[in-house]
Amino acid sequence: MKPWRKALINKHVTLVQAIEVLDKAALRIALVVDEDDKLLGTLTDGDVRRAMLKHLALNTPVSQVMNVQPKTAELSWTESRIRAVMEQYELLQLPVVDAESRVVGLANLHDILNKKRHDNPVFLMAGGFGTRLRPLTNNCPKPMLKVGDKPILEQILLNFVDAGFHRFYISTHYMPEVICEYFGNGEKWGVSIQYVHEDEPLGTGGALGLLPHEEIDQPLFMMNGDLLTSLNLHSFLEFHVTHNGVATMCVREYEHQVPYGVITSEGTQIKSMIEKPIHRFFVNAGIYLLAPALVKSVAPGTRIDMPTLLEQQIENNKVVNMFPIHEYWLDIGRMDDFNKAQDEFSSIEVIK
Repeated sequence: MKPWRKALINKHVTLVQAIEVLDKAALRIALVVDEDDKLLGTLTDGDVRRAMLKHLALNTPVSQVMNVQPKTAELSWTESRIRAVMEQYELLQLPVVDAESRVVGLANLHDILNKKRHDNPVFLMAGGFGTRLRPLTNNCPKPMLKVGDKPILEQILLNFVDAGFHRFYISTHYMPEVICEYFGNGEKWGVSIQYVHEDEPLGTGGALGLLPHEEIDQPLFMMNGDLLTSLNLHSFLEFHVTHNGVATMCVREYEHQVPYGVITSEGTQIKSMIEKPIHRFFVNAGIYLLAPALVKSVAPGTRIDMPTLLEQQIENNKVVNMFPIHEYWLDIGRMDDFNKAQDEFSSIEVIK
C-alpha cells in the first residue's frame, strides 16, 4: 500500500485544502476521519469535479461534499476479496478499517492489477514558434526549452509513459530537426514515436489531418507541447469513455474580478450595488481526448483551430464534454511563465 496517511483529512477542511491533499498524496482519494482516525467519509476526484461543475465555493467544508457511506474493507480480508469488492462496485480505492472503524490502510486497484498498458494514441503539438519567449527560442523550439533537467516536451512524454501509454505522434514545424534528433523513434523510452510535419502552420486542429488515420483506432489524446500539468490521465480517459462524446476538452476555472462597484438598475433607480464582484468561467486548458471518427474527419491540408473544430461538432448536435481539472497546470507562453515553471517544477506531483 502507498503512504495512505497523506490522504487523511478532517471534516472541517475546505474543498481547496482537500484538493491540495488529493494532489500531493497522489492517491486520487482523501479519507475524512475524526480525531481517533475513525472513517467519516471519502472524497474522490469525481466528488471534487462535481462540486466544481456546481460552482461550489472553494471554502466549502468537505463534510458537504464527501461520500458519507463509503465501501470499506476489513483488515482480515484477503487481496482477492478486496479485489472482488472493488470490481463489483467499480472502485479504484477501498479504505481498510479495523473493528472500531479506524483507518489502517488503503487498497488501490491499480496497484493490485499492476500497471495497465494503454494503446490510446497520444498526439503532442510541438510546432509553435514561441515568439513570446525570444531570445530563448531563437535557436530552440519552445517545447525543447528545459524545465528542470529535461525539455518541456520530454516532461510531458514521461508523464504519459509512466501512466502506461506507448503510441506517440509529434507534430513539428519550427526547427523540426531539433525535436526529431532528440526523441528519435522513441526507443530510449521504450515507446513508439512518429512525426507529422506542417510545411505551413495549419492551426491547432489542422495537424490532425496529417496523422495516419488508419492507425487511429482508439480515443486520441491531444495536448499542446508547452504545458506542464499533473493531470490524472487515467481519470481523464475514464471520464471520456463513460460520457460518450466525440470529444472531451480539459477546462480550468478562471476568475475575473471587476475592479469597480457594479450597479444594476431599472430606469434611473438603482436596484443593487455589488462591490468588485468576481466572475468565474471555464477556459480551455489545451488538452483533449478525441474520438477516432472526429480525428479522421479532418482532411489533409485543412487549416482549422481546435475551438472551431469543436464548435462545428456542437452545431451538428454532437456531444462535446468538458473535464474540469484541479491539478497543477501551467501554460508556458511568456517569459514569466517560463520562470515560474523553473521555480515550481520540483513541487509538482504527477499522478500516474
